[in-house]
Amino acid sequence: MAAAKWSETAMLVIDMQNDFVLPVMESPMLVAGGEAIVSSVVKAVSVARERGIFVVWVVREHDPMGRDVELFRRHLYSNGEGPTVKGAKGAALVDGLAIKEGEYKLVKTRFSAFFATHLHSLLQSSGIKSLVIVGVQTPNCIRQTVFDAVALDYQTVTVIVDATAAATPEIHSANIRDMKNIGVLTPTLQEWCIFDA
Repeated sequence: MAAAKWSETAMLVIDMQNDFVLPVMESPMLVAGGEAIVSSVVKAVSVARERGIFVVWVVREHDPMGRDVELFRRHLYSNGEGPTVKGAKGAALVDGLAIKEGEYKLVKTRFSAFFATHLHSLLQSSGIKSLVIVGVQTPNCIRQTVFDAVALDYQTVTVIVDATAAATPEIHSANIRDMKNIGVLTPTLQEWCIFDA
């Protein structure tokens, strides 16, 4: 039963990129709580792979001139060197995370991984009914993706609370509460690791 369930589950690893996670990058996109969850995300991905869960790496990669970024962020690209520019160090996954053969990289340019992407058709064609979400940041890309997943009727949507992060613990907790209120499961990494283990 568990094996069948995991074969119908995908893990979305959202925005675990240098510009979002590492303070040393001095990026305007830095999520203050991001660096602290790297080891938890590494562990979650490892468990997902062991279970045969389909891992989808959701990343931002922008045009150097910012022509595909939200209007409120376009000023960050005035010199052609904005955050998460395709091919730049800031757009790369943080050390410890890497895409393996059979996994999928999905590029988005807005908060939701579903908006103006082919994610939903990819998941449907792969027989995916349930989602597990890790990454940054909780009030933006995590929340928007989760609300879209619920609207699209994925059977189970899970957010691993200590493998996701925001600018502050208070912002993180408030958004986790909002997602829990719409039926999203919110286990800790330890709790998730023992599901049907």
